[in-house]
Parts: sequence; structure tokens; C-alpha cells
Amino acid sequence: MSKKKRKDENPVEHFILSELYKAFNQHPNRSFNHKQLARHLREPYFDFIDRLPASPEQNREELGEELRNEIIRLLGDLAFKGELIEVERGKFKLKPKHSYLEGIIDITASGAAFLLSENDEDDVFIAPRNVRQALHGDRVKVFLYAKHRNQRIEGEVVEVLERARTEFVGTVQLVGKYAFVVPDSPKMLIDIFIPGHLLSNAEQGQKVMAEIVDWPKNAKNPMGRISRVLGWPGENDAEMHSILAEYGFPLEFPAHVEKESEAIAEEITPQEIRKRRDFRSVPTFTIDPIDAKDFDDALSIRPAGDGRWEIGIHIADVTHYIREHTRLDKEAYERATSVYLVDRTIPMLPEKLSNGVCSLRPGEDKLCFSVVVVMDEHAKVHDTWFGKTVIFSDKRFHYDEAQAVIETGQGPFSEEIGLMHRLAQRLRTERFRKGAIAFEKVEVKFQLDEQGRPIGVYLKESKDANKLIEEFMLLANRSVAEFVGKRHRVTGQGMKKGKHQEEVEHLTVEAKPFVYRVHEGPVNERLQSFAAFAGRWGYQIKTGNDREIAHSLNDLMKSVRGKKEQNVLEQLAIRSMSKAVYTTDNVGHYGLAFDYYTHFTSPIRRYPDVLVHRLLERYLASGQDVDVEALEEQCKHCTAMEIKASDAERTSIKYKQVEFLQDKLGQTFDGIISGVTEWGLYVELSENKCEGLVRLRELEDDFYEFDDTNLRVIGSRTGRVYSLGDAVRVTVLKADLQRRQIDFRMERNPEHHTPLMEAGARRSSRERPGRDGFRAPKKAKKRR
Repeated sequence: MSKKKRKDENPVEHFILSELYKAFNQHPNRSFNHKQLARHLREPYFDFIDRLPASPEQNREELGEELRNEIIRLLGDLAFKGELIEVERGKFKLKPKHSYLEGIIDITASGAAFLLSENDEDDVFIAPRNVRQALHGDRVKVFLYAKHRNQRIEGEVVEVLERARTEFVGTVQLVGKYAFVVPDSPKMLIDIFIPGHLLSNAEQGQKVMAEIVDWPKNAKNPMGRISRVLGWPGENDAEMHSILAEYGFPLEFPAHVEKESEAIAEEITPQEIRKRRDFRSVPTFTIDPIDAKDFDDALSIRPAGDGRWEIGIHIADVTHYIREHTRLDKEAYERATSVYLVDRTIPMLPEKLSNGVCSLRPGEDKLCFSVVVVMDEHAKVHDTWFGKTVIFSDKRFHYDEAQAVIETGQGPFSEEIGLMHRLAQRLRTERFRKGAIAFEKVEVKFQLDEQGRPIGVYLKESKDANKLIEEFMLLANRSVAEFVGKRHRVTGQGMKKGKHQEEVEHLTVEAKPFVYRVHEGPVNERLQSFAAFAGRWGYQIKTGNDREIAHSLNDLMKSVRGKKEQNVLEQLAIRSMSKAVYTTDNVGHYGLAFDYYTHFTSPIRRYPDVLVHRLLERYLASGQDVDVEALEEQCKHCTAMEIKASDAERTSIKYKQVEFLQDKLGQTFDGIISGVTEWGLYVELSENKCEGLVRLRELEDDFYEFDDTNLRVIGSRTGRVYSLGDAVRVTVLKADLQRRQIDFRMERNPEHHTPLMEAGARRSSRERPGRDGFRAPKKAKKRR
């Protein structure tokens, strides 16, 4: 995008135009509307106006309106000149200078793909025939086709620049002296050809890991070798290992990493204790799940005088043991997180560290990195200290034990726990007053037998003991982020003195590079759609400003608790939100209503916390800043691995749901429609929260059209409506362990089918499809 200066150029127009050029050139694949650009330019524009000589007195509201109008005008001018493309009404992006783009490819189950850009709405569509030899997640080079205005940009893969992965989990299919591995992942649509000499003694039907070693140019299938035999389908260990391998998590630590961890000394030397603040005589305890072995955090409390209390939030000092650039550190970074499957934990650190040396076990001296606050009885913080400590945990509570102490006022540390419970309640009340959102997702847990088979289902409830720990961990995380985020450095030439004036020249104020946990506000289009949907149930969501939204959502969460629509509305509310990520660019945490937030409290199981510990130690010692670009890359990696770990956990839960229903074929259950798609209705069973699919082709009483706008299907002849949230009755038809799929049959009992939305007007044929679950399809889909 080129800048053309005119002699008579208005300085205000020139400034806005320059900022627009900058925004579009920095994000060439992203589209913007005038509201997004106005938010981006607002503060720089105000600063610019303030520096203008003899600028007229105007309030910020008037200036903001002028800025908005000028942006709208200039966007139209640039589109008319052909420098911008109006991709949809009111949304503009930079006209490509070249016919090629690079990015990550996202392949769908249909074989079509999208080249992912910075925001989902501008992805490039790639038809199945044009995907070529690209696999899901690969970095690719795509040739762009010229398209008419307002139509989706399309392209084709011309080069695979980097493979996302080369190992896949699948099932062996022997064909004579060679075999194919059929991948488990629905995103991997190509079978892998295995020559006979690379079979590694795998047998027909076994679960294996196959590594791609070559893909000749004109070959339909890649060639691979079997790198590991996992076992037989249906075996618990084989299935859990399959899930881990499918998401790229190693099944064991390399020998050199185990050796390095075994060499770490467990004893704490007197010299090390002398370097630290000693809390060993202060009442200290941990509160964790009953089956936990890695204790990241402990709490201490003692009087501080004047009716105040000193509370220590002590976090395992993992970075004392894991030094940068060691093999142990590299392995922890690659994993980035512990993974929690239904029946096991795959730790980020070897067991000696995660369950031993670093874990804050009771009755042992332990090294910590601590946040120590002085609070009054109203939970107001008067003083904060950060530093290295040594502690001695007097008692290990599990949540139920601590809950009993809170409820009865009896038991070990009853006075201390009771006081901290009251302080936590006040912290929580204040957080919600400022606009935090109370998302409390129901957690489904399985009771397993000795072979790992599910024999029961129960729901995990968050009680006061959980909330006590949560509030103090949030306080520690926020305190650390504020301490670093508000410590600015000034750069530039500073003050320049002349004969009659003093002016600032090239002066900037920058925050120190840091790892933040950020959560942007709701995606407006999704929120509006959710508000309309919730309104049909009689719930009002105000969308005027952030605080109104937060209070409305909290009211909704309270109102739906215990009702059949609770899980559906909670899930849709969460989907209307942006996702929390790690980044060096702090934009605050919307869901928690914090301007500064990070992750400091779980370094045994999260690598971002390890990074935060190192940065905090560096800045406390007045150390130099770190490379912000390298730090941002680490943040992106940690976010990506967190998503993979979450997906692996959900997949293991889905597998156990299928396994749980295997002996219940033909049984009938009450449920609620939890999802509506063009291929079927997802139903969550009320009794056990297992979710399965009623395929539209199995609804033989009518042809059903998919109404994506209102999340429902409508019978074209009978007008019968099945909507998201409807109470229904279904029979278990099929439980496929290999595909991890449950099929239901809808029962024709009107008593258990209560449509909660009226059939509305049909959609316009001009409505476009979208990748968002709330958007309408281009054309209604019919299924029998």
C-alpha cells in the first residue's frame, strides 16, 4: 500500500491516513471495519490532536465522532482507488500485491480446507481437489484465484513449506505383503502405505503409530513405517496411548531427560536457606484434589498487627531445579503442559520433580517463590512482597476435608481456614462487582474399575474450599502481573531545552516484556446471536457495555442453575467469548475483570508459569529485558499445546462415554438437544451427560431442513421442529469405540419433545454460510 502526499494535505487527514496504511500493512490478511479501526486509532489520535498548535477545545466524545466519520470517508476513498477490497459490507482488507499467501491449513472432514489467517472470517477456501499433498496443520504456500467482489477468496496449495506432524495413530489393514494404516484422526483423510519390511511385526487390526517417510510427487498415498505398536483396539492403555500420540504428546520421557532429573539433589543446603525468607514456623497447608500428587501451591497465614493478616501464597520454585537451556528445560518447553486424561496424568516434568523434589509435600522443607500480602478483614491489600522462600507444610488437605472444616468450623487449622474462607468470599464479591463472569462448567467424572472400564458417572462440583484456593491463586497471579506490567521504562532522547521552551522529543514509555494471560471481550456477532437465542428462553442479555454484559451473563448463570437448559446455555455463552491465550501484548482479562493477569501459580504443570518465574526473578534483580519476539513465540507455542491438551482430555472423555454406553444398547434415556448441525442432532443424556448423535437421515417421518440461524431443523411436510435445548427421549442405537461415536434413535413420544421455539420465517437465499455456529447457511440442507 503506497502513500501519496499532496501539497495541500490536511495534517489531521494525513495522520489518520498514515495510521490506516500502517494498520492494513501490518495485517495484510485481516479485514477491519470502521469501529475496529477507530478503537485502534483513538488514543494516538487524541495525542496527535493535543500536540497540534492552537488546536480548538473539544471533548473526547466529539473528537471520537470526528475520527469515526473521517475513517469511514477514507475507507471509501481507498476502496474506490482499488487499494482496499470491501470483502463484505463495511469490512475492508488490503488488496493483495501478490497472488500467493503462506499460512496454516485447516482441513475439514469433507476434504475441503481453509488457509488460516489472523482472524477466522478472512480464511482462504481451498477445494478438496486443490489441497494436493498438504495435511491438516501444515504450513503451506497457496496460489490465490481472482474472485468477484464480495465472494470468498479461493486458492490452491502449490507447496508444503513445513509439516505439522509426520506421525499418526491408526489401525493396521494388511493387504498381502504390505499394509495401510487407517488414521484415527478425522482430519487425516489419507491412508498411509506401509511396505512389508517396515511393518515392525504389526498384526491385522492393531493400533499403531505410523511415521511418514516419503510422499512421491505423483503418489496418492504417503509412504510410511510403523514406529510403535500400541496394542489392540479396546484395550484401555492402547486407547489412552493412541489419544496422546494422536495429539502429539510423547508417551514417556527420553532416557537423557530422566537421567538429568535423577541427578538433581533433593537435599536443601543451609547456604540456600540463608538466601531466602524463612516461613517454616508459620502455619502452612495445602488444599488439593484427593488424588493429586503434584502440589504446586501452599498457603500460610499469621497476624500482622492492627487487625491485619499476612498471607503467604507459596508456589513451588521449579526454576531453582530446572535451569534454562538444559535438556530437562527443553523437554518441559516442548510439552508445555501436563495432560489430564480420564484415568491418568501425563506430567510436564519427570516424576522425581513433579511428585517429589518440587511438590510441596507435608512434613518436608520446600523451596518456593512466594507472593506475600498483608490484608485487612475486608480483604483490602495494604502491602505486597515477592521473593524466594523456604516453607514447611504442616498439613495436606484434600478439598472435601477442607470443605468439612469450612462447614463445621471444626478440625485442623479451623480458625485459619475459616478466616481465609471469609477473605476469599470478599475477594470474589469484589471481583464480580467489577465485572468478572462466573462460568462454572459442570465437570463430568467417571468411576473406573481396575481395568480402566467406566462403571459409573458423577458430576464434580466446585465448593467453597475450591473457591478459597481459586481466589488466592487469582490474587497472586494478578499481583505479579501488575508488579511487572506497571513497571515501565522510558526510552528516547527525553527533554530538549531551547531558549524559550521545553519539549519532549522521541520519548516513549514501554512496559517490560512479560507473559500475560489475556482474554478479550465477547465476539460481537456471536454475542448478539447468543443474546437473541437466550431471549427465546425468556432470558435477557444486555449488550450495551462490558459491565452490562458481565452482569447479564452472571444473572443468566444463576437463573439456569439446575434447569435442563443449563448446560446448553452455558456452553453457548462460552462459545460467544474469545479464547484466553498467552501473549506479551497485554489487553487484560475480560472474564476475570483484571487489567493485568498472568499464570504464576502452577509451574509444575504449566510452562508459561516457568517463564513468568524467570522473568519476575530477573526484574526483581533489576536484570535486563528479554527478546520480546522470542518470548512471543514461546507464548504462541504454550497456547497451542494447551489447546492440544484440552482436546486430548475431551477425546478421552468421549471414549469413556462410548465405552460406558456399550452395554446399554437398546436402552432409552431422557436428554436435551445440545447441538444442531446439517447432518444431525446432538443429544446430551440427562442421567449421565453422555452425548451422541441422532442422524437426520434416521428421522424417517419427514424431510428435515437445517435452520442454522435459529439452531433447529424443520420438517418440510409436517412442520415438526427440533431445536437446540429441546427435551427429547432417545434410544442408544450404536456405540462405536473405534470412531468414538454414539448414535441415538429419536423416540416419538411427544411428552418428551417440547419445542421451545416457534417455527419462524424461512431464510433468504442471499444469506451466506459461515464457520461460526450461529450463522445461516447459503442453502437449507435436506436429509431423510
